[in-house]
Parts: sequence; C-alpha cells; structure tokens
Amino acid sequence: MKKLIAGFLLGFVWVSTPVLALEWSGLWNGVKSNVSSTIHSDKYELYVPIRTWHNRYTYDRYKIKEYNERPWGGGLGKYYIDEKGNQHSLYAMAFKDSHNDFEPIAGYAWQKNWRLDEDGNWRVGAGFTVFITARSDFDYIPFPGALPLVALEYKRLAIQGTYVPGFSRNSGNVALFWAKWKF
Repeated sequence: MKKLIAGFLLGFVWVSTPVLALEWSGLWNGVKSNVSSTIHSDKYELYVPIRTWHNRYTYDRYKIKEYNERPWGGGLGKYYIDEKGNQHSLYAMAFKDSHNDFEPIAGYAWQKNWRLDEDGNWRVGAGFTVFITARSDFDYIPFPGALPLVALEYKRLAIQGTYVPGFSRNSGNVALFWAKWKF
C-alpha cells in the first residue's frame, strides 16, 4: 500500500510540476511587472502611524501598561493603480514600536479595492504586505515578514491597518493603524 501511495504521489508531482512551473512563472512575471510599474510611477503617498493596539485578551494588564501604543513616526511611498483598480505600493516607514524604540520597515503592498459609492470616493480594501524590518528586541537584525492589510479610503486619504499574530501570551497579537495621504 505504501508503494502505491508513493507511486501516486510521485506521478502527481511528475505530471503537475510543468503546470505549477508555468503558474509560478506567470505569477512571478506579474509581480515583476507590477513592482516595475510602481517604481516608475509618479504617484507618491505619505504614511503617518496613528495607533497601535495590543490585544487585551492575549496580554496581562501589567504588560499592556509597559507598552507604547502611540507609534509616532512617518514614511513615504510610491503607488500604482492597475487596470483592475488594485493598488500596488512600495514604501519605507519608521515608527515607535511597542518598546518605544524606532522600528524601520520597507516593503511592497498589494491591495484589492472595492467602491462603496458611484463616484468611487469611498473605498474599502484588503490585501497583504511583504517587508523587511528590524526591531530593538532582535538587536536590529533585519528580518522579513508578511502581513494582511485592510483599508478604508475617502478620496486621497486612507486609514490602513494590519494585525501581527502572536503565538504565545504577551507576544504579538498587535494591531497597527496608519493614515496615508496620496499626493
């Protein structure tokens, strides 16, 4: 039975590898094209962190009192709106983290947008960001990450946010919100 299952899996991998390679190739080409379009875009945005929230259900009270929830800082980015109305951004930002130390971050964000009115002035969005950051509690050694994004936008102003999951008590489980102004 083990040989039959192993043979089936090997056959599946052998048959599907060319298909998956084409899919990954198409995906990679799409990413390269969108990043290139964003780099060459003449549209800029300003980032202003406005609030950090440590999930009260996953933190002890004494820990929450130790943490900073006012992430002072700022950043700049470039963005590109594709033919589907989705936004692609490249950004760099620095803000005060939970320990009140500056945290730099730079990355790429993709956001699908949905119009809430006929004029398209009000929009909601959801997507993801991939980034590199460095934190004082990791001796400022750069490390990569990926997080979900949500947004509520009105004309050129957006409130965007993410949630950093945690895997233990008093760790992670933090929401971060920032404002974006499109020039």
